[in-house]
Amino acid sequence: MTINELQDEVIEEFSEFTDWMDKYQLLIDLGNDLEPLDEKYKTESNLIDGCQSRVWLQADYEDGVIKLQAESDALIVKGIIALLIRVVGNHTPDEILQSELYFIERIGLKDHLSPTRSNGLLAMVKQVRMYALAFKAKESAR
Repeated sequence: MTINELQDEVIEEFSEFTDWMDKYQLLIDLGNDLEPLDEKYKTESNLIDGCQSRVWLQADYEDGVIKLQAESDALIVKGIIALLIRVVGNHTPDEILQSELYFIERIGLKDHLSPTRSNGLLAMVKQVRMYALAFKAKESAR
């Protein structure tokens, strides 16, 4: 599936709920489904700057796509990073760099997060894009 198809899927999933408490519960459930991050990846270099909670993001480049793994010590943040991984994980650096992540706004996440959580979300997106740039540069150097 393309990044946009995955975003549309997420938007549809969230549109089934009108109450934000239900949407938060969906986020928590998504976070709980996230595979635990191996302790060896919980390093200072994998911590996302700008997040109020602790968020570790590990990216690996395999078979031309970026594989993402993450964990957070906050339930809702863990759900947010799970959504981000679902949408942009397993895509090429170019696909990630060319994508416009509109699902964040369309599901209302931007409006229902505290300013610090919103900043954290932007920091996560920025970090994923930085990984994509780095892997693309590495690939071009070959």
